[in-house]
Amino acid sequence: MFTRRKSEMVEPDQALPGRSAPTFALPETHEVLGTPLVTDAEHGTLPEGMEVALFGLGCFWGAEEIYWKVPGVWSTSVGYAGGFTPNPTYEEVCSGRTGHTEAVRVVFDPAKVSYADLVKMFFEVHDPTQGMRQGNDVGSQYRSAIYFTTPEQEQVARELRAVYGAEIARRGYGEITTEIAPAPTYYYAEPHHQQYLHKVPHGYRCHANTGVPFPA
Repeated sequence: MFTRRKSEMVEPDQALPGRSAPTFALPETHEVLGTPLVTDAEHGTLPEGMEVALFGLGCFWGAEEIYWKVPGVWSTSVGYAGGFTPNPTYEEVCSGRTGHTEAVRVVFDPAKVSYADLVKMFFEVHDPTQGMRQGNDVGSQYRSAIYFTTPEQEQVARELRAVYGAEIARRGYGEITTEIAPAPTYYYAEPHHQQYLHKVPHGYRCHANTGVPFPA
């Protein structure tokens, strides 16, 4: 029963109330890249010309590690997106009662790496057909999601989902369940989750995937 509840999206009026502000302070600097962790164009911490991508692809520890290694990625962070509870905690998100995904936020230089390449990687490194789970990780927080920040990103995401969906269907996999939606409010996760696998190199990684490369 508990697992089934976690695998269903909570209704907005049943979501946890959350809080008006986070209960913690974040470090200023990315542990690996040495760039600002919290990036905001309004406050001058998002350099001109950089773009932001936001993905949900299972446990955010391993997802962030994958993206911080990509040349052209300037900063990454992990957090919660796509739900109803303001400023949730990790434990609340894992309860399935906030509606959030575990998300990775990627700040990148489009002159060095394209958004399309980041989306192709997204599809390759997790299994976008599993619904509310990734491998043994079960719950609505593990659902597959692309949250776009521009109309151009939306177009790319939808086109590439169609291409990859046709390819994995040809190979016998089910329908892609990846949701594509406008970028919602992003809540940064607690400090110990940021760059977790740099701090704990042998920590948990969930890289459930189809093994199907994105077609040329």
